Amino acid sequence: MARPEPPLGFVEFVAARSDALLKSAWLLTGDAGRAEDLLQTALAKAWRNWRTVEQADHPEAYVRRIIFTTHATWWRRGWRSELPSSTLPDAVSSTDIATDAVTRDAVQRALARLSRRSRAVLILRYIEDRPVAEVAELLGCSEGTVKVQASRALAALRKAPELRLTTPQGVNA
Repeated sequence: MARPEPPLGFVEFVAARSDALLKSAWLLTGDAGRAEDLLQTALAKAWRNWRTVEQADHPEAYVRRIIFTTHATWWRRGWRSELPSSTLPDAVSSTDIATDAVTRDAVQRALARLSRRSRAVLILRYIEDRPVAEVAELLGCSEGTVKVQASRALAALRKAPELRLTTPQGVNA
């Protein structure tokens, strides 16, 4: 049986926006593999309903909503369908891989301490630089809720021990 062809416009949308969508998924999950699974699942849902998605005012916002609701569903159900692999992926070239890894880990741990909603607000508001009104629409809440969640989440991140700067002598800055 032949696979159905993707709808017109879907391939172009995925090519143009998948990197930005994957970044959001990674920030939500804190894991590259789960982020890829989350994005793939969301895009599969969007593909099944592409005519509806394409007719929406903002197809990307529609797909982002799918990503956030799918993540929330996985989080509530304790989704754990992937198993760790013994083979490591190709190394990323960087001038200081250790520092990059420590920084990424610290940010991941600090974000993981936040509630699912607070994390989503921070990602949409500050990483993706979306206006408060759009974040509120995407998350289905009021603009005031977005502002309060963002303020509280930023305050929590400021206090996060993982993100405290350390001087070379080991004294907290």
